[in-house]
Amino acid sequence: MMKRTSTSLLTLAGLGLLSGCGHMSGMSMEQMNAQTAATEMAMVEASQTQSIVTLKDVLDADTQDIPTLTAIGYAVTSSQPGRSEAQKRLMAIRSARMAAMRDLAEQIHGLQVDSNTTVIDLMVQNDTFRGVVSGTIRGARTVRINPTGSDTYEVVLEIDREMIGYLLQTARTAA
Repeated sequence: MMKRTSTSLLTLAGLGLLSGCGHMSGMSMEQMNAQTAATEMAMVEASQTQSIVTLKDVLDADTQDIPTLTAIGYAVTSSQPGRSEAQKRLMAIRSARMAAMRDLAEQIHGLQVDSNTTVIDLMVQNDTFRGVVSGTIRGARTVRINPTGSDTYEVVLEIDREMIGYLLQTARTAA
C-alpha cells in the first residue's frame, strides 16, 4: 500500500534527482533528514517572501487596474428550513447571499485545495479533493435578488472600484 501525500518523500525524491542517486546512497539517514529539513525551511521562507511581495503588489496597485468584482449565488427554497413558504424564501435568499459571499472570497483570497490519493497495487483506490476558502468580505453590495424559476433564488453581489480604492487606502494607512 502506498500513499502519495508526504512532502518529505517528495523532497527526498527531488534531492535524489538533483544530487544524483550515487551520492544519495552514500548519505546517512541523519544527513538526508538534515538536508530535507533545510530544503523544507527554504521552501517555507520562499513562500513567506512571496506572500509579502504579493501583499506589496496589492497595496501598491492603482484602483484603475482592479476591475469591479461580481459574484452570483443560488439557493433552492424547498430545501430550506422554515414553517411557512415566506420563511423558506427568506432563508433561500440568505443562503444565496452567503454563496455569493463565498464566491467573492474565492476571487479575493483564493481557494486552498487539498487533495489525497491512495494507490494500491498501482491502481488508484481513493482520490479526494477538498476546497477551503477563508477571508473577510467588506463593502459588498447587493445588486439584485431574483427568483429564477419557481423554486430558486439568485443573488448578485459586487464590490466596485470605489470601495476597493477605499479598502486599499485603509490598508495602506494600517500597514
